[in-house]
Amino acid sequence: MASETFVDTSGFYALLAERDEMHERAARILRQAEHRRATFVTTDYVLDETATLLVARGFGHLVDDFFQSTLRSKACVVEWTSPEMFARAAAFMAKHIDQRWFFTDCVSFQAMRARRLREALTKDEHLRRPGSKRSFGMVDESGTFALPRVSAGVGLLS
Repeated sequence: MASETFVDTSGFYALLAERDEMHERAARILRQAEHRRATFVTTDYVLDETATLLVARGFGHLVDDFFQSTLRSKACVVEWTSPEMFARAAAFMAKHIDQRWFFTDCVSFQAMRARRLREALTKDEHLRRPGSKRSFGMVDESGTFALPRVSAGVGLLS
């Protein structure tokens, strides 16, 4: 079974934005993941948050390609938020309100718990929970997971 890594908004953004300080590291981990035939998991809430961030930072022209490439990729599994997951995330947020996590983070925690994921492509320290590792990388059954890039130069995802 291929390994699975959760991808958070900051992970997607680092892969998309060549000017991001973690872009090179994210791109390198992507290449390594291609060799492992890794699978990436995210949520509909993370896709929403990533699209919103792209628009807010002036990269709205990338949103359609971002959605199309992630939703078509065989290497990226989207966990759609069911009413049950929503309720678990809401209860988790209420229980841990002192942590100041956003609801999207709470949905991510529930998806990671359900799939027993221990690695996340993220820059967010709050996703580094007990027993988890930090990571940065992506892939597709054919070895590709193409996402648009913010500027010309090295391809983010080939």
